[in-house]
Amino acid sequence: MNRYLLKDGQSNICGHKIKRLRESLPNKISQRKFAEMLQMEGLQADRNVVNRIEMGKRAVTDIELRTIVKVLGVTYEDLLED
Repeated sequence: MNRYLLKDGQSNICGHKIKRLRESLPNKISQRKFAEMLQMEGLQADRNVVNRIEMGKRAVTDIELRTIVKVLGVTYEDLLED
């Protein structure tokens, strides 16, 4: 399987931003709660998926990105821009 990695070995550019934004939500929601919020929007995700995305060990699909943006209440640019 071909994997595209950043120079630092990360599989995505938005994982650390997702974590920061998730932790800034009211009550600093857990990865498990965030996964539940994603599931309520129709995304098949569990705490492990959220953890791997935030650690940069898993790529994020466009469908996942769309749902994450909606749940976090941010823009695509908030997650993708440096």
